[in-house]
Amino acid sequence: MRPSLTSDVLAKLRQPRPYPAVSLTMPTHRREPDAAQDPVRLRNLLAAADRELRNDPAVTRERLADVLTQLDQAVAELDPALAEDGLVIFAAPGEHQVWTVARPTPERVVVADTFLTRNLVSAQAAEQPFWALTVAADRASLWSGDAAGVSEHTGAGFPLTRSLEDPDAERKERIGDLPSTFQDEQTRQFLREAHERLLVVLSSHRRPLYVIGEPAALALLEETGPLGQDTMTVQQGGLAHGPADAVRRAVEPLLTARAAAVVATVLAELDTARGRREFAAGLDEVWEAAKAGRVRLLTVEEGYRAVVRDYGDHLEPAEASDLDSRDDIVDGIVEQALETGAEVRFVPDDTLSDMGRIAAVLRF
Repeated sequence: MRPSLTSDVLAKLRQPRPYPAVSLTMPTHRREPDAAQDPVRLRNLLAAADRELRNDPAVTRERLADVLTQLDQAVAELDPALAEDGLVIFAAPGEHQVWTVARPTPERVVVADTFLTRNLVSAQAAEQPFWALTVAADRASLWSGDAAGVSEHTGAGFPLTRSLEDPDAERKERIGDLPSTFQDEQTRQFLREAHERLLVVLSSHRRPLYVIGEPAALALLEETGPLGQDTMTVQQGGLAHGPADAVRRAVEPLLTARAAAVVATVLAELDTARGRREFAAGLDEVWEAAKAGRVRLLTVEEGYRAVVRDYGDHLEPAEASDLDSRDDIVDGIVEQALETGAEVRFVPDDTLSDMGRIAAVLRF
């Protein structure tokens, strides 16, 4: 349904559009019975967008018809079988886009001259793509995973298989010369080949790697050579054939630990910046720093949203219905930070409770 979320794609989505640029976001469900409520919720959201556009004096009759047509076309492209945890629909004169993301998105309608991209930025940061190699004496399978799930990778010579049948096994057993599976030279050669093929994949698509297998298989693969600093092992056999859900469950604790470590690293950076006076916190401070291009690292709580009036030298809370309000200044800060080359990290709600829910490390 959608192309990959790359930095270039996000940069194009942040570009100004002819007014009105409509952004619809809502949580969705992958399976029944919860998925049954999604079409009803979407119809209500579309009705709200229709009302807002018709009541907006800045929207001409021609633009209204164009954008409503674009919304209809976007909805027609939806495939319930591809639903994830969140839905994002963009529509502006002459264009529409549909995005599904592997994390819940709030239910919102935003009409502006740019699309609301923060949910896609957050989804990109949370994708956490990884490789998982499952090894056994007769099969090595490569799996590609991210926040949305795991699927088997069938390129670059994977899966690699061989037969364990030894035509001379009976004679070797008689004379006591039949080695155990992971001491056999053919097994060593098999895992060396798997190691070489994996290095080719990693050379062009570097990601964190999880190697899953019995302790003997992991030890033998480790003897073959290093796979990189970002490699972790999981001692669990029986997954050389999958299934994908079982592979995901095997690495889930390590993924959770990695995500927690990322949050801890971000908080440590903010603390260090505070000591060096290269720190900003709260809407006003961070907004000013973002406008000046001073933000190096922006950290925002996942659910933080703020409707304000922008008076140039300060921001004041406002209602979404106010004509001179900015529907979500947080999204504006995220976009401004990205445009000036900053790194953006989203963290769980309440992580930045003592920093006004938004904070930044400054360049100078």
